[in-house]
Amino acid sequence: MRKRTASALAVVTAALPAAAADAAAPKQRGYVVTLKQSVGNSGAAVEALRRQGRFETRFRYARAIKGFAADLDAAQLRKLRKDPRVEHVQPDIHFSAGEMVPTAAGETTPVGIRRIGAATSDGSREASRVNVAVLDTGIDLRDPDLDAVDGVNCVKPQKAAQDDNGHGTNVAGVIAARNQGQGFVGVAPGTRLYSVKVLDARAGGRLSQVLCGIEWVTVNARALDIRVANMSIGGAGRDDGDCGASDGDPQHQAICRSVAGGVTYVAAAGNAGEDFASTVPAAYPEVLTVTAMTDTDGEPGADGEASCADGEVDDSFATYSNFGSLRDAASHTVAAPGTCVTSTGLRGDSSTYVGTSQAAPHVAGTVALCHGSERREGPCADLSPARIIERIRSDAQRRATWANGFLGDSTRTLGGRYFGPLVAADAY
Repeated sequence: MRKRTASALAVVTAALPAAAADAAAPKQRGYVVTLKQSVGNSGAAVEALRRQGRFETRFRYARAIKGFAADLDAAQLRKLRKDPRVEHVQPDIHFSAGEMVPTAAGETTPVGIRRIGAATSDGSREASRVNVAVLDTGIDLRDPDLDAVDGVNCVKPQKAAQDDNGHGTNVAGVIAARNQGQGFVGVAPGTRLYSVKVLDARAGGRLSQVLCGIEWVTVNARALDIRVANMSIGGAGRDDGDCGASDGDPQHQAICRSVAGGVTYVAAAGNAGEDFASTVPAAYPEVLTVTAMTDTDGEPGADGEASCADGEVDDSFATYSNFGSLRDAASHTVAAPGTCVTSTGLRGDSSTYVGTSQAAPHVAGTVALCHGSERREGPCADLSPARIIERIRSDAQRRATWANGFLGDSTRTLGGRYFGPLVAADAY
């Protein structure tokens, strides 16, 4: 397999205004409109609002939330905000998985997979009995190393959810690249993945597209046995402690309803080197949030060689990684390798990335393993998402010793920065 190396740091950006219409028309911006839960037939309500306001909807939501996304001018916006059926109106903010930039050649073996105990020199784990949704730039649906299935394209709805960036395919490989004698083995090799494309070829997207992806997962989770969803993406926002009901955050509301349907969401903490309290979905306590550490040799002990990323040291917290506070983050945060992670790439190539975007799929794969395989039931098989998060965290914490951990983990905290214990895939 040919090798192509690159790195990507997932970033959070401010909201971007929609392109202006022609000079004669009122200026419009994108918004997400959430209806009150008391609205019975949300489809009929959305259609009535559309006709009354004379606008077109870009997305309509019925399960994860009740509402829609549309480009609105000031007059339409004022009218909607006064409508008794409307709960909240929020700008359609920007989300991103980061930008690919060149980097020095890195290692070509999945040391992170070995570091968390998902694979050894003698073999790897089996495919999970449940399926995983990857909300990202899509997945290369033609890659023979992946059991990837077309889910939904929320960027260009009439097309397949094919990856046109590479970020999502790298993430997918970390979760579940097959053990077939070539390429790179994933944490849960051969597990079925559903491609949920919410980001475009530049790894950017809008809140409305992310909501489209969460809606699709929520609607199809039971029929397709999707029990895990990976979100290596981030945007600006905070936790209101009320599943988005107090501050009207539609993404928080949508994730909480999807979680209630049995899906465990795994989210990247972000790469700004700051508290992830201002990054969503990482800040939501209902998701399993993943910070990044650096491992270069697949073993504890801090004896590994230099990293492909400047300033990153073996068996230490990643300097770029966001972190939490002990008070707010301890209940839903673990760490995983995120630096110089080599995995599947587009068109049969490999790709190497740097970021919490790569740490998160190590944990999503671990959650899939915890559900068990076709031959055996795992300890997470009958647990709710909240209990699964508790189980993954507690198993990681039990293995967080000085001999097995990393600088910055829960046994060696750094001031107020909490990175959590290293996830333990070998517990399953």
